Amino acid sequence: MTSPLLSRPGAVPAEAPDADVAAHYGEPAQEGRALERGAGWIDRGNRGVVRVTGPDRLSWLHSLTSQYLTGTAPGTSTEALVLDTKGHIRFHLSIIEDGTAVWAHTEPGAAEELAAFLDSMRFMLRVEVADLSTERRVLTLAGPDRAAALATALEAAKAAGNASAEPDGGADVLVREADDETDLLLPADCVVPVAEALTAAGVRPVGLWAYEAHRIAVHRPRLGLDTDHRAIPHEMGWVGSAVHLEKGCYPGQETVARVHNLGRPPRRLILLHLDGTAERLPERDAAIELDGRKVGTVGSSARHHELGPIALGLVKRNVPVDAEFTVDGIAAAQEVIVPPDTGANADITLRRRPA
Repeated sequence: MTSPLLSRPGAVPAEAPDADVAAHYGEPAQEGRALERGAGWIDRGNRGVVRVTGPDRLSWLHSLTSQYLTGTAPGTSTEALVLDTKGHIRFHLSIIEDGTAVWAHTEPGAAEELAAFLDSMRFMLRVEVADLSTERRVLTLAGPDRAAALATALEAAKAAGNASAEPDGGADVLVREADDETDLLLPADCVVPVAEALTAAGVRPVGLWAYEAHRIAVHRPRLGLDTDHRAIPHEMGWVGSAVHLEKGCYPGQETVARVHNLGRPPRRLILLHLDGTAERLPERDAAIELDGRKVGTVGSSARHHELGPIALGLVKRNVPVDAEFTVDGIAAAQEVIVPPDTGANADITLRRRPA
């Protein structure tokens, strides 16, 4: 569903899978600087939104996902993965528990499949699953001044008729805090007045070009852009943030435990610093080559306002950490995100039998 914010002056649509929101609003470099020096609002209204209600919701989701959710306090924000039985990543969830429901936003177009999967796993438990992607929109605040921007947004939401909007995640406006950004899950008819109020208060509209460049620079992978059907959590650096290592059984746990104890994930995530003389960015899924042989594939790429052209890539675990590559015909150096020896936490001592 096309975002109403694409009608703003200067808005240019992004490419798939984000074609329903803006790539930029006319000044992508300045938009990128706003994320580091002030505050910006980012239209992420193409994100899927799923709500889970019912008294069994936390323990049920605890049993299905990689995150420890049993007993989660109201207002808690976290991430979680849904894995298949072999440990491959199916869904990445950005979660907020509001005291009556668990809300999750996920990749564009994934909410229907996620809701259907969850619904199929209800059995006799007291839970209800709803895809609310048409009713809710994600608006993200980022930058060092985002706390003041959040106050403005909540006041605007109240003025728009959502009197219960509160920072702790009230019924009308949900507030999800992450390390360096704040997600607002807004009623669909509230997005435009909130964005207008933020802009009037000096919070800059920021498109996906600048937001994605920032995401890549801070080493955050995105499911479907930086992963493939074989990706496992350790390869992507999601252990810790989205995978809890001290919880009971869930689908795919065996793979997580094996890599955590023994190490040796097949691949590792890297940041690529691309040759700035090239006028283009590499195509997604293009080969990462070392001495003429393929050692990985490239995922997301963007032009950062300070770092220049950058990308995320997955390379074989045993590729040297100081190797330089050719990526879709473009020279590139690497910055290690996931080290080759990730995992391998088991203390195994072999004893010889007495002669």
